[in-house]
Amino acid sequence: MSVVIVIPARFASTRFPGKPLVELRGAGGQARSLIRRSWDAAIGVRGIDRVIVATDDDRIRDHARAFGAEVAMTSPDCRNGTERCAEAVATLGLTPEIVVNLQGDAPLTPAWFVEDLVAGLRADPDAQVATPVLRCTGAMRADLIADRHAGRVGGTTAVFGHEGRALYFSKEVIPFVPGDVAPDAPSPVFHHVGVYAYRPAALAEYATWPEGALERLEGLEQLRFLERGRHVRCVEVEAGGRQFWELNNPQDVPRLEQMMQDMAMM
Repeated sequence: MSVVIVIPARFASTRFPGKPLVELRGAGGQARSLIRRSWDAAIGVRGIDRVIVATDDDRIRDHARAFGAEVAMTSPDCRNGTERCAEAVATLGLTPEIVVNLQGDAPLTPAWFVEDLVAGLRADPDAQVATPVLRCTGAMRADLIADRHAGRVGGTTAVFGHEGRALYFSKEVIPFVPGDVAPDAPSPVFHHVGVYAYRPAALAEYATWPEGALERLEGLEQLRFLERGRHVRCVEVEAGGRQFWELNNPQDVPRLEQMMQDMAMM
């Protein structure tokens, strides 16, 4: 039983070209690239057998190899990180029990998010895919709403039903909540954490399907599984005192750097 983490990374991001190579300064003032910080997060996860950066860009390949990462070169035609993970696994001829997609824009992902995710998929034999969700406080929900009002694509939210089966994911803040939520109070909104655990057969199948209509509208790759009726399990994770945010836009750089300062992350 083996678990492989693949970190998909492309240079030509629509909202933030060159994002994997942008530098983030930690609490000690040390600057490390986004892809390096994502790699550091991946190798800190227990029970992982292999970590691979999957990219189509020579600059990212050379940079990743320079800090010791294993790199798989993939096609520039991959439309999202899930397709890039599928191609990397196929190209390398891997046959793991579980493939984890740790997207390269979430360097603050705590190791236990991934560990709980893998455990959640193992515990649900009917699920083909699992992904973590984090209950928002009122303050986190307000940040998501503020991003949307400012015209920025911020975090993604998730709604799910019985035993965590995903119903929908959106870049809008869902579900609708009447009134305000106190900053420190829990809200019914769940922030989707951009990490996925796939059974290899589901990952390979995904790569054969055309892009779905909802996937295209929302720009959310996981919707392709839902549009095909596949069981995606949402695994609730606990922040454990850690702050979490993805790097989606250039404006997120100072936000992440401040979070690293607050958490004394080097």
